[in-house]
Formats: sequence, structure tokens, C-alpha cells
Amino acid sequence: MIEAEWWDYDDADELFDAVASDIEFIIDSALDARGDALIALPGGPVAAPVYARLAKARLNWKRVTILPTDDRLVAPTDAASNTGMLAKAFLPIGARVIPLIGDAKAAYRKAGLDADERLGAMKWPLDLAWLIVDADGGTGSLVVSPDLDAAMTAPAKAIGLMPADGDVGRVTLTRATLMAARTLLVAARGVAAKTALEAAIEAGAKATAPAGRLLAGTELAIDIHWAA
Repeated sequence: MIEAEWWDYDDADELFDAVASDIEFIIDSALDARGDALIALPGGPVAAPVYARLAKARLNWKRVTILPTDDRLVAPTDAASNTGMLAKAFLPIGARVIPLIGDAKAAYRKAGLDADERLGAMKWPLDLAWLIVDADGGTGSLVVSPDLDAAMTAPAKAIGLMPADGDVGRVTLTRATLMAARTLLVAARGVAAKTALEAAIEAGAKATAPAGRLLAGTELAIDIHWAA
């Protein structure tokens, strides 16, 4: 069983405030300790209000590098692009945003290989990986897929993945990359997501939900933020 502490909030605004505050503290601590910070952040509707709050933080953003935890094979101008979302929130305040997608028209496996090659030159590990768990127990692009086993076991930094539902191809940071982070933060919204996450944690490596397989065996102490 992993070591996880749950933080339950009365409403979504409290959750957004708490997550933004935690991320600010983690970045500030990394800047104090090493002079720079490397973090991986998700996209989606839960993330957007957190970034609006975080962008107001008085940090040395020029020393902060941000990666998406995952992204779809779309142009950064596309509404579905996590890179585009992060760029809109953080480029104006001076942070560096590194895309996972180099060529949105590339085959997804080739896109994953290209991303892994580009990321290899960066200064690892991540200071923070923030994950949002969905109602089906998926997180980011770590969803039910023929490529999920590779994403969970590959030593690469990033890998291409095609969801089983036939959605657009994606590139995701691998389990090895995410679980090597100095700090892991998890958030979920809604009763279904909480139920799925609790079941995934209980099942661990035997979980059918990707979040359970991802978190199983980690030695990191994890804070889980949840609101209905």
C-alpha cells in the first residue's frame, strides 16, 4: 500500500487554492535548493483555475521549466493542446514551456521517440509531477490502450500512446519519469473519481485502472487533493 494523505475540500475553489499553493511552495523550494525548477503539469478543466491562481505567484519564473505530463498530437493552437494551455498561462510571466509534440502530423510512436530524444538532454529528475485522476481511473494520457504496458515499463522519458477508444494519438511521460519526481501531487474531482482512485490504490499493481498501476510501489509520500 502506498503512503497517501487525502485532503478533502468543501468546494472546488478550496481545492484549486490548495493545489496552487502546494505547487508554488514546491517551485519556491526547488529554486532555493538548486536555482531552478523542472515541473510537469497536466491539462484539462481542473488544471485551468489552478494555473490562473499560480500565475499570480511571485516566483522567479524565468528559472522555471514546465513540461506537459502528456499531450495530444495536435497543434499548440488547438484547444485540446496541453502545451498551448500551459503556454498561455505561463509564457507571459517568463516561464519556459517545453512541448512534447514536435510534429503534430507524425505517427504517434514516432512522436514519442522524438519527444524522448529531445527530453534526454534536460536536467532530471522532475521537481514535481502533478496528476489528475479521472472517473475511470485514468490519468492524463495513461488510459486503457494497447500501448499502456510500454508506458508503464519503458525506461524512456516519453512514449507515444494510442487510446483504445481510437481517439487522437498522444505522447506521455512514462511511469519511470513521473515516479522519479522529487514530489508527486494528485488531484481528483467528483465522487466517481475518488471511488476509482481509492480502488486503484487498494489494488496496486493488480489494478485494471491505470492510476493504480502507476502509483503502485512508489516510495513517495503522496498528497491527494479531492473535492466533489
